[in-house]
Amino acid sequence: MTHFYFIPLLVPFLLALSCQETPAPSPEEPTGKTASVYTTNTATLRFFEERVPVSAPVEDAFNVTLTGETFQTVDGFGLAITQASCFNLLRMSEADRTAFLTEMFSREEGIGSSLVRVCIGGSDFSMDEFTWCDRKGMENFDVHPLDEEYLFPILDQIYRINPDVKVIGSPWSCPRWMKMTEDGKTPYDSWTGGRLNPACYQDYATYFVKWIQEMERRGYSVLAVTLQNEPLNRGNSMSLYMPWEDQRDFIKEAVGPAFRAAGIRAKILVFDHNYNYDNIASQADYPLHIYEDPEASQYVAGSAWHNYGGNVGTLDRIHGRFPEKEIYFTEASIGTWNYSYENCLINDFRDIFMGTLSRYGKGVTLWNLMLDDKRSPYRPGGCSTCYGAVTVASATYSYKSLDRNTHYYNVAHCSKVIKSGAVRLGTRGYQARGLSYQWYRNPDGSFGAILLNENKVDAKVIFSSGKSSVTVKVPPMAIQSVLWTD
Repeated sequence: MTHFYFIPLLVPFLLALSCQETPAPSPEEPTGKTASVYTTNTATLRFFEERVPVSAPVEDAFNVTLTGETFQTVDGFGLAITQASCFNLLRMSEADRTAFLTEMFSREEGIGSSLVRVCIGGSDFSMDEFTWCDRKGMENFDVHPLDEEYLFPILDQIYRINPDVKVIGSPWSCPRWMKMTEDGKTPYDSWTGGRLNPACYQDYATYFVKWIQEMERRGYSVLAVTLQNEPLNRGNSMSLYMPWEDQRDFIKEAVGPAFRAAGIRAKILVFDHNYNYDNIASQADYPLHIYEDPEASQYVAGSAWHNYGGNVGTLDRIHGRFPEKEIYFTEASIGTWNYSYENCLINDFRDIFMGTLSRYGKGVTLWNLMLDDKRSPYRPGGCSTCYGAVTVASATYSYKSLDRNTHYYNVAHCSKVIKSGAVRLGTRGYQARGLSYQWYRNPDGSFGAILLNENKVDAKVIFSSGKSSVTVKVPPMAIQSVLWTD
């Protein structure tokens, strides 16, 4: 696989901002300021940072200017902190683990990832199948030892590096004692499949409340929860079939009122599955059915999405019908079935990141921060062909052995220049086939822009705010991000 050698270590990229001297002012650079430009070029398999001057406004055919419109506020970008990722991280030396997590989450020394997804209980990438209440009765709710051993030490270290990280939590299954067969006639004692018993709605709502309260007691900021990962997937090693009718009733009868009564501020996101609704005709427009019920909709902030079926254009209909509801992208994978550096870098950046953000998306998380070179560990019946965003060599578990795959760079390009709380800005001006760009204002007043050039030739773009201009050249088949201040 070529992806084991094409990318240099990120250290030069992370240190360049502090180590490179600011060029002296010149006639072309009257402000004395520079913009940081980050590029990943598929042609040469390079990822690097450079400085370009911030100049006075210029008139040019390649100008992109602001319209004065503003769109959604962005929460951030990141990856899933699965137990498998934690297992691998905890096998690194403390120094190497700290170096990587600093690279991943530090706003000053790293890429500044600000959003993570966490499994509520086990998943196909945990060390076992479990929930936090495997014995019947909510009096038996308690933190599971596997999360104490794997998840919390990593989250604690992440929060020491960046205390503003936000968590999206998703369960792969409710406790087995809450399950029934899909026809509702008998109990269903299996991790795989089954359906939530309406008699357990109140208990399961309490489960969510207690999980959020415990996470926040430990200092983790829970931005949102989804009520079931992939609710139309009956076949994952841990899974639960939860059609929209069940999710709607669970929200309005139990979990919504329970959140309100407990003062829970975490958002409820519905669906958390594929654009094509797994081709189940009765489940098409899953979130819209819930939004159309006012009793349920009052508790719901928005929807969450995966891309294992269908395409991002589905979000046009979702936003068009209910523009006040938020949109998050919560899971995508790379693996042996689809991975090539060139295709995944470009296609995922276009469809997942720019595609979601241009449709009012507020955040993106991808699957599995780190797996080893055997794509491990994973559960029997889970995904044995998935890659992590980062691959670690199981022979050494060393920082120097890390292989950063395309999902890492997709997240890096957005996290580095679009800060949590950034607002997407309206633009007008230069356009070209195969060239895409978006422009954001960060909470500190700086600008961030992301660009994608799918052409075989360079693309020139000039961002002109009215106060200053930044000129960038995007190489062929490359993604680029820019950070600057007027």
